[in-house]
Amino acid sequence: MSLRRSLVCFLLLGCSFPSLAATNNVILITLDTTRADRMGFLGSKRGLTPNLDALARQCIVFSRAYSQVPLTTPSHATILTGTYPQFNHLQDMGNPLARDLPYLPDILRQHGYHTAAFVGSQILDPKSVAAPGFDRGFEVYDAGFHSRAPGEDRYQSVERRAAVVVARAIAWLNQGQRSPFFLWVHLYDPHDPYDPPEPFKAKYRASPYDGEIAYTDFAVGKLLAAIHTKGLDASTVIAVAADHGEAFGEHGEETHGLFLYDETIHVPLLMKLAVGKPALVRVDTRVGLVDLAPTILQAVGITPPTAMQGQSLMESLRPDAQRATADHPAYAETDYPYRAFGWSPLRAWRAGKYLFVEAPQRELYDQVSDPGASRNVAGSSPAVADTMASQLDAFHHKTSSAAPAQAGITPDQEEQLQALGYITSEFQKSGQSEIPAGPDPKGKVRIANLLHQGLLDVDDERYKAAIPRLQEVLKDQPNVGLANLELGRAWNALGNYAEALPWLRKAVELTPESGRAHYELGVALAETGDWAGAAAQLEIAVAHAPDSDDMLFYLGMAYDELGRAPEAARSLERALQINPNHYRANLLLGRLLGMQDRPAEALPYLQRAVKLQPKSPDAHKFLGNVYTEMGQAENARRELMEARRLQDTAKP
Repeated sequence: MSLRRSLVCFLLLGCSFPSLAATNNVILITLDTTRADRMGFLGSKRGLTPNLDALARQCIVFSRAYSQVPLTTPSHATILTGTYPQFNHLQDMGNPLARDLPYLPDILRQHGYHTAAFVGSQILDPKSVAAPGFDRGFEVYDAGFHSRAPGEDRYQSVERRAAVVVARAIAWLNQGQRSPFFLWVHLYDPHDPYDPPEPFKAKYRASPYDGEIAYTDFAVGKLLAAIHTKGLDASTVIAVAADHGEAFGEHGEETHGLFLYDETIHVPLLMKLAVGKPALVRVDTRVGLVDLAPTILQAVGITPPTAMQGQSLMESLRPDAQRATADHPAYAETDYPYRAFGWSPLRAWRAGKYLFVEAPQRELYDQVSDPGASRNVAGSSPAVADTMASQLDAFHHKTSSAAPAQAGITPDQEEQLQALGYITSEFQKSGQSEIPAGPDPKGKVRIANLLHQGLLDVDDERYKAAIPRLQEVLKDQPNVGLANLELGRAWNALGNYAEALPWLRKAVELTPESGRAHYELGVALAETGDWAGAAAQLEIAVAHAPDSDDMLFYLGMAYDELGRAPEAARSLERALQINPNHYRANLLLGRLLGMQDRPAEALPYLQRAVKLQPKSPDAHKFLGNVYTEMGQAENARRELMEARRLQDTAKP
């Protein structure tokens, strides 16, 4: 039976929905950065999604579902609150979820649901970076990410593989959770950098993004199998949605966040009701992710709160619905171009057969004759463009709310976002209620691509690749503090501190509140012999990040070089309280105490330094000197001989 005939059977022949009851469980699976055109159930022939395709055969499939914002945190805010970004004001990362917003997990919790979330990235961790308040209503919110240390695996720090997230979710289910429950599982893997595990890595070597999609589908299959094994199929509503898609250069953009075309806004959305296995039902009318929360609530017999702006899609499917096939417009927006670069924000309006984009150079596309949005007809169809613009403005005004005061994100949050490839800058903290006009992002997309890739290069320690990209960015955008900082960081990492200095001085000038900028400048000054300048910068850095062992170490080293031994010792001791295994801090503090004729106090630090770096001639030499002062001749001889041996070995 064809998809369309299935829908006719479902609606016109009077097929009924399963009984709706608040005892039904709910599982929400969100797929990060997942394009609609990779889904088999939406027509893809790539064979990437066999598990999702099998689920879709029991589902209502919404073939024309649209995200309201092409960024992870804001889009999930829309999914979970059923409100538009201009109402919930989570257009960007780091803004808190207001407690007076309707919130799906909180509503379900108030109706007796046990609630748990298992997320795959720091971008949705309410405790560390971009999603404060997202844990409201959850009994369990499994996140616990941290900033990536040099050389650390990103899958042990800023994100988790899909299989790990699913395994944690299944473990929660296996604890014997009582019904009803709400389980949210977020899988981040399709987000760049694309690096699927084996065997998907080898199979999709030519298209690692497809490999990430296939791997994510594999993980979803594990979750669906566990649900089936536990006998939960008949009592569980399952919704699957992507938060946004991904661009691969169709309009110049290479990832997401900047533009509002279908490659990043058209998303997969499907929903399985709790009882039975109905034939695949395909709904070809336009819907939005904003509609998902009220739909889930109605599917389990809970009336959606009036504050939810989305429309329940259940009503449109009933046989007695007067407008079962009626289309309604879809709104989308992105402030990311402005908040990252100071460029113009964008808004989009999909209505009838048209896509309209409000931009400095406005755009209009006939999506019937031009589904790829390659021919802008705004100039040749001004009346249509004017009508679409008027509808968009009226809708935006109707659905907006007064923006609450935002404190802005912290430098630590900025660093964490940058590690995930998201760009932040001084524009992020402007606090302006009205965003001023700026350059059209269409003319600047190459710069955004270069900076995004440069950020990922620095984070993955590909410094030589990052430098020319960041230099190109700064030719066009010399006052982007982040680009100056990351270029300086790259030169520092390569040991070219003199080259790093001008970029880091500019970064400090542009972003004086950035502890990281002061730190990197302090390091460059220290390594070029300007110890007084280094100390001044490092003092500011430590004031911003008092728990950074590296910042405290460098400050201690600067104090030592300036002859400020007591301050040096205190700074090094603080560093070692934070990280007892900091090799250089142990070495320097041990040497400092030894030179102050305090060998017994120096001894444990130098012993630890030798243990941490057994091939360091300096560690053995300093330890030998301390043993000499303590009268332990045999130990001193052993350490000093090892120091000479290591020095001789290191000679060319």
